[in-house]
Amino acid sequence: MPLRLLVVALMLAGATALALIAYQVAQPPRVVVGPAQQAVVPLTYGYLTAAHALPAGTLARDDDFVVKQGPRDQMPDGALADTPETRGSLRGALIRHYIESGAAVGENDVLRPRDRGFLAAVLDAGTRAVSVGVDPVSGVAGLIWPGDRVDLLLTQEMDAANASLSHRVLSETVLANIRVIAVDQEIVQGASGTAGIAGKLARTVTLQVTADQAEKLAVAERLGKINLAIRAATDDPASVPGRETVFGGDVSRALSLAQPPVGLRMQVIEGDKQREVTFH
Repeated sequence: MPLRLLVVALMLAGATALALIAYQVAQPPRVVVGPAQQAVVPLTYGYLTAAHALPAGTLARDDDFVVKQGPRDQMPDGALADTPETRGSLRGALIRHYIESGAAVGENDVLRPRDRGFLAAVLDAGTRAVSVGVDPVSGVAGLIWPGDRVDLLLTQEMDAANASLSHRVLSETVLANIRVIAVDQEIVQGASGTAGIAGKLARTVTLQVTADQAEKLAVAERLGKINLAIRAATDDPASVPGRETVFGGDVSRALSLAQPPVGLRMQVIEGDKQREVTFH
């Protein structure tokens, strides 16, 4: 009996040894890699590139840039890293010179809104920046955006002694096709208007005008109320509205039919000439 158990034990031991050898043969050899042999995976960084061609003078928007990934040591010199702070600072930035589609955007390619001389750089040659105060009505409910084109309407009321009832209130277009370059302190082409920021309505609108237009605007603000009228994006830039003055009698039929009050009439004789004078 003990001999039989010994034989069985030897058989089990042999089977176990054979199974272990077969397992080791089936496994691929393990290579021990030292610290100097470990593969180094390069870190990638995101930097900003132009989503499409950006002409000089463009006021940048968020969708003007796309992120490109690459190893840090292969980033173009001066390329702007993609960070929330960088993207925020580029909103409304002036593109200084032409950037090809897909090209990296560098620090020297842009002038940010808070940089010194930014507003002067935005203006076309020979123009001025003039701000006008607006309210929810005159400022088109705060829906004017930088980059829009507007006409300026002047409405004033004449003195009763110098105009008839039908001509006492009048309106006229004093400036046409004027470029809006800022709403309050927002200088972003195509960005949401100030009304979209926490429900705030614009208080000032900054316009690009010539020196002569700046003088006319200053006088117009003293004469009466200024209103802004947004021009359609499809309007011909060269088109100018008619200069005809619109009087109260042209708008109200009642005023147009109103007869001026009849005052004292007197015949004035001067030598061989005589004329009738009416005193109102």
